[in-house]
Amino acid sequence: MDVSHLRQQLARQPDSLAPIYIVAGDETLLVMETVDLLRQAARAAGYTDRTSLVVDARSDWSQIEASTRSISLFGDRQLLELKLPTGKPGKPGAEALQRMAEQAGGQALPDALIILALPRLDKALRDSKWLQALSSNGTLIEIPNVDLPRLPGWIGERLAAQNQSIDKDTRQWLAEKVEGNLLAAHQEILKLGLLFPEGELSAEQVQSAVLNVARYNIFGLRDAMLAGDPARVTRILDGLRAEGEALPLVLWAVGEEVRLLARLAQARAAGQDLNTHMRKMRIFGDHERLARQALGRISPRIWPAAVQHAHDIDRLIKGLRTEGRMQDPWEEMLRLALRLSLPARAG
Repeated sequence: MDVSHLRQQLARQPDSLAPIYIVAGDETLLVMETVDLLRQAARAAGYTDRTSLVVDARSDWSQIEASTRSISLFGDRQLLELKLPTGKPGKPGAEALQRMAEQAGGQALPDALIILALPRLDKALRDSKWLQALSSNGTLIEIPNVDLPRLPGWIGERLAAQNQSIDKDTRQWLAEKVEGNLLAAHQEILKLGLLFPEGELSAEQVQSAVLNVARYNIFGLRDAMLAGDPARVTRILDGLRAEGEALPLVLWAVGEEVRLLARLAQARAAGQDLNTHMRKMRIFGDHERLARQALGRISPRIWPAAVQHAHDIDRLIKGLRTEGRMQDPWEEMLRLALRLSLPARAG
């Protein structure tokens, strides 16, 4: 079942809830909205005793399973929301989920409703006995990713819901700005609803609303580093730190870029075709332009040391002392990013 059919079904028959719903997908925003839709329907149907848990293979599945059979002192029906980000419940979890599915299917849990949120289903997940049992006794809702070709249409639908519209070119422009981050797209659309009245918005209005907000993000850091802009690198890293961004995520973005460019620099030094390697690594557009700029600015001898520097920061994040590095991993992160945003002679 898809979300639109679920919405229609709940509108027609608000009391016809399945005992189990499995919501699977990698689009965090859409998974959250679908779970919220189910939660509202459950609340209206009397499932007011709600428990929400993030679970994995190490969770106490016996307690989770027991909670579906406990009786509320106030006679409330129970809603159990489980989030399994890894998609791997472990053997005890798999067995518990399978039993819960069979009990729900056999109406042994008349006062419990279970919502399980999973990542996108791969072959291993689809073939697992516990997921097959849940699907057989409940409703599976798969949420597809909103890729770039579909994103302009999605943006148009969201704007229409708040009685606004933009032309085709502006939808495409906005889609390219928020590609890969549906939460960011959602926030930009809500912002347009707050800033401007209903009706058609001009390209100038949309671009000013989006571009006039200084958003410190990990990909902006990557681009500033590749472009050789140390002042912007410093501002963005300071902003990320002040906003409480997770340093492992920042390191992932920078470290991945360092490894990509190290391989490209090595390939070029060996006389190999750079275009072929960039296509294989899916480096296109502005990213390709900035990558070439960085490769032309930075000496090939810098890249292996930069890769090691990224490994050292990973050790610091894990609390391990590293010879020759400062104890604060954020400071070392700044040193690495500045190292790659300055000419080679300053590295």
